[in-house]
Amino acid sequence: MKDPRRQLGDQGEDLAAAALKQQGYKILERNYVTPLGEIDLIARQGKVLVVVEVKTRRGASFGAPQEAVTYAKQGRLRRLADYYLKAQRLTGTPVRFDVVAVTLEDNVPQVEIIPNAF
Repeated sequence: MKDPRRQLGDQGEDLAAAALKQQGYKILERNYVTPLGEIDLIARQGKVLVVVEVKTRRGASFGAPQEAVTYAKQGRLRRLADYYLKAQRLTGTPVRFDVVAVTLEDNVPQVEIIPNAF
């Protein structure tokens, strides 16, 4: 049986991927694992590679989901993106960092895509 937090995260990523696809993003990778950590979603929008951090919450008691993307997390995502670009031989490709905030208040999903979040 899966950890309930992991289940929540997976549900949020599913909702985020669907919302991104509706906005014209092409999902390239999900849960891309590197020796440095994991990238939730990697997508392409036009010629731009988009590294997506998904944050999911059941309510607002711990703040908005996007508030959990701290400065330290942003730095780690930049390093992960650099790793991905080198591994895929995509250095020089324009990269953007988006955050998708998912809130499941009373199991009603609200999904907010924050382009160019940092």
